[in-house]
Amino acid sequence: MADTWLVMGLGNPGPRYEKTRHNVGQMVVDEIAHRRGDSWKQHRAGARVVETWLRPGGPKLVLAKSNGYMNTSGGPAAGLASYYSTAPERVIVVHDELDIPFDALKLKTGGGHGGHNGIRDIAKALDTPDFVRVRVGIGRPPGRQDPADWVLSEFGSAERKNLPILLADAADAVEMIADDGLVAAQQRVHAPRA
Repeated sequence: MADTWLVMGLGNPGPRYEKTRHNVGQMVVDEIAHRRGDSWKQHRAGARVVETWLRPGGPKLVLAKSNGYMNTSGGPAAGLASYYSTAPERVIVVHDELDIPFDALKLKTGGGHGGHNGIRDIAKALDTPDFVRVRVGIGRPPGRQDPADWVLSEFGSAERKNLPILLADAADAVEMIADDGLVAAQQRVHAPRA
């Protein structure tokens, strides 16, 4: 299992949350699964998973979406990491990030949770914050809108036009991390756009 990556896409369950900003992590793992024509299966860890490969002979990817709510993501993440014998440094968590503008990505490992309850719960359950994060920018709410309402609302019409590109870029970033490592992926993703 040394070449296995667990990729957790964070979000909330059910149609009510499916298209909200908080579910962008799940949208990204859906994109990766869609590229391979794979379908989701229930796992006893309280999640849906897709077991696939980056390419024939390449790293194995275990894509995962918790069946529970964002703030209880840790249990499924830890259960799957244990089941697949995946060390925390080979866990990639894809999540929404208020402090990054919409249409931007940042990749990192470790650090604080920045008030993100899904990240907080996973760090607690894995007993370390040292897992890889693909932070998908959703930007801050306009005016005085409560950030909690913002993350649970759907993307605006202008954002929806660019959302497929953002999801594809984030999926590419996950695949780069699994293929070339975090540093190489950061150099490509964080480079200024021409």
